Amino acid sequence: MNQTGFPILSLITFLPLAGVAYLAMLRGEEPAVAAKARIGALVTSLAVLAIGIYLWTAFTPSQAGFQFVEVLPWLSGLDVQYRMGVDGISLFLILLTAFLTPIAVLSSWSITKRVRELMIAFLLLETMTIGMFAALDFVVFYIFFEAVLLPMYLIIGVWGGERRIYAAVKFFIFTLAGSLFMLLALVWLWHNAGTTNIVTLLHTPIPPTAQMWLFAAFLASFGVKAAVWPLHTWLPDAYNEAPIPGTIMLAAVLSKMGAYGFLRFAVPMLPQAVTAAEPLMFTLGVVAVIYISFVALAQTDMKRMIAYSSAAHMGIIIIGIFTVTVEGIEGALFQMLSHGIVIAGLFVCTGILLSRGEPLTLSRLGGLSARMPVYAALLMLFALANVGLPGTSGFVGEILVIVGAMKVNFWVSLLGAAGMVLGAAYMLVLLRAVLFGKSRPDLAPLADLKPGEYAMLLPLAAMVLWLGIYPGSFTHMFDASVNAMVQAHIAALTPHTALAMVTK
Repeated sequence: MNQTGFPILSLITFLPLAGVAYLAMLRGEEPAVAAKARIGALVTSLAVLAIGIYLWTAFTPSQAGFQFVEVLPWLSGLDVQYRMGVDGISLFLILLTAFLTPIAVLSSWSITKRVRELMIAFLLLETMTIGMFAALDFVVFYIFFEAVLLPMYLIIGVWGGERRIYAAVKFFIFTLAGSLFMLLALVWLWHNAGTTNIVTLLHTPIPPTAQMWLFAAFLASFGVKAAVWPLHTWLPDAYNEAPIPGTIMLAAVLSKMGAYGFLRFAVPMLPQAVTAAEPLMFTLGVVAVIYISFVALAQTDMKRMIAYSSAAHMGIIIIGIFTVTVEGIEGALFQMLSHGIVIAGLFVCTGILLSRGEPLTLSRLGGLSARMPVYAALLMLFALANVGLPGTSGFVGEILVIVGAMKVNFWVSLLGAAGMVLGAAYMLVLLRAVLFGKSRPDLAPLADLKPGEYAMLLPLAAMVLWLGIYPGSFTHMFDASVNAMVQAHIAALTPHTALAMVTK
């Protein structure tokens, strides 16, 4: 289990709280406090990223089980413990969070309203998100899962747009209501197994009838977080009204919490229910890919188009997960990484236009390829990665999901691929309007990227190309975990069903 004796997962989880304590003690004039708060939050998030990179280098890819395990007694009478650990699946989601938090902090540099409080909210969000991905006790997972709501609610409600209160309340109600179903599932699982240890729960048999009810509870909870159609209606308002750094964390990180929940709980714990629900989940995934792509194509605002694009890509991830094939799940995981990086790049590009005072209405934009050539090149890279251009990160995940779906159902594979073509349509519409449309004569000349903007976009661009050109450097980290999950899922089914799945 790679137990080093040093609580490195607790360190990476709670280190942002040290930054929160530092920011809370800052005193002085508001401009000076704001400057120190930005630097303090950036340094703290970079330190968390450094620890995440160490975790990556120290992780043993050939082991399918959990590593860096930490266990401390907590509620001993109820067999609830503070238990942390990572496998190949959760490791990269922790790294994604650690990589994108400094970029979100940098993207908030132009915000001048209550800067210290905003930085505190981002560091709290980082702690809760990493803690959720590292939790190996269901109660600990649930606490972190729910606690994410508070800083994100504040980020939207305090620093958002004109309809920020409506968007924040809608986001809060949707996610909280879904999580209540997960709480009921947690109580049942504890009653059934006598423990909330996730490792034990993964190997505890559950009656098929109970599995269906538990799956419905998980779908209500994780489906809202993953913005699964039709539980996605909070997403356009939240993405549109949140400030750009909040939108980055919502789209790139928080949406992955729902997909992670399906992988951590539904697929390994509820094999019969997952098999029975496969047609439903494929239908929801295909509808999301196709219908939401048409909705994106109809948008006239750059930010809303990218927001709907994010929801459409979550449909691809759902399809990949519920193929329960090695190719499909690895494609979903790779797509989660790629989508997080690409969507962050697209929203950073949107924020750059806002910081220049540019409108986001597509009909009022145009000609930026001549006015901001470096910006245009990077925006084009992220847009093409978003549609799965070979050589970029988006291609690898999508092709793996298509292969995985082909093994299970030809029509799901075909319809999912058709939705990806629609993705190319709306991204090309966006590029034409923003970069190559006719420039209005009343628009003033714009400066190209500034140093801080290079610091945000170049690492994202490098990751898009690295993931696209050398995907094996990432997929080998979760190969063992995914193979073990798929094999355990097949073994848990009845012999007849298992044989049918193997021969597909």
